[in-house]
Amino acid sequence: MANVDPNKYLKNKDIKAESKFSVLIAIVRMGLMLIGIIGIAMEMFRDNGWLSKLLGKLFESTTTMMFIPVIIFIIWLLNRWISSPNKSETKKSGDFPMYIMMAVGAYYLFRLYSTGAF
Repeated sequence: MANVDPNKYLKNKDIKAESKFSVLIAIVRMGLMLIGIIGIAMEMFRDNGWLSKLLGKLFESTTTMMFIPVIIFIIWLLNRWISSPNKSETKKSGDFPMYIMMAVGAYYLFRLYSTGAF
């Protein structure tokens, strides 16, 4: 039989449960992000949406196609700025996309409330 430490979970005795208010704030954050993702997706994939306009402009000529490596490089730099080199630690700049998406979600929620549509 394996040797079982009787104090195995003693290190967890000081962990407190989340408060109801912090859970509510987390639900609001998640809701705003989901509304933002849905709003952006609807803008991108509708007829004559952002994606079709962007791809149309990007592949319009060979000069504009030269921006593809620049766009990929900028996305790579953004990923390096946001990501942490060590997976066990987090950077504060990693929260930046979450706050942007929450702001987008607040915009689409206001737009939905004021006009009745995205």
